[in-house]
Amino acid sequence: MSTAHNSASKEQIAKSVLMPGDPLRAKFIAETFLENPVLVNPVRGVNGYTGTYKGVPVTVMASGMGMPSIGIYSYELFKFYDVENIIRVGSAGAYVADLHIRDVVIVDSAWSESTFAKIQNGETADVIYPSEALNKKLEDAAEKLGIPYHLARTHSSDVFYHEGDDYYKAVEENHCGCVEMESFALFHNAKVTGRNAACILTISDSFVSKEETTPEERQNSFTAMMKIALEAAIA
Repeated sequence: MSTAHNSASKEQIAKSVLMPGDPLRAKFIAETFLENPVLVNPVRGVNGYTGTYKGVPVTVMASGMGMPSIGIYSYELFKFYDVENIIRVGSAGAYVADLHIRDVVIVDSAWSESTFAKIQNGETADVIYPSEALNKKLEDAAEKLGIPYHLARTHSSDVFYHEGDDYYKAVEENHCGCVEMESFALFHNAKVTGRNAACILTISDSFVSKEETTPEERQNSFTAMMKIALEAAIA
């Protein structure tokens, strides 16, 4: 069993998958936290690794950037590999003052102006929710590990570089605490396939304080959310 974007066989993919955007973050998670990680998908450099965490099989696979990219990889994992749970582990920019650099955010909903869901199956909602059960596992894991976290709505944007500031009005009206580019599509794919998806983020930069982290820090130092996601994946 393989697809045009994933050369792994079905048995090489675990039922629970952690999905960072960055292939190097996937490599870091696999080599840092998994026992005996094996590269099971190298196609297009969007690497996927499977190993065990505390004896339980877990796959870590990159999604690439943006909704079209995670839309492909997550749909294939749910539909063709029978993956039950995908937890996105990503970085986000803070829209509000009470979210600071390196804060952990568990996403309770994703708002987007994207047409991804409408084009995919005619869905017209602009807010899509994660799996309630999987989110509860993330919250329980954070509390078990003693790691503080925030619950917030994310803005899943199709555009990284905006011309003008008009879009901030819509962000404020929809009560978004932070911004990233993937969760809306992931949650939609989980909904249409009857699977579970959640997202945990680390604040990498702030539109309020103007602080930001380096690419290396985003790749290698956001370990708190990784530990929470791994605990939730095996719960």
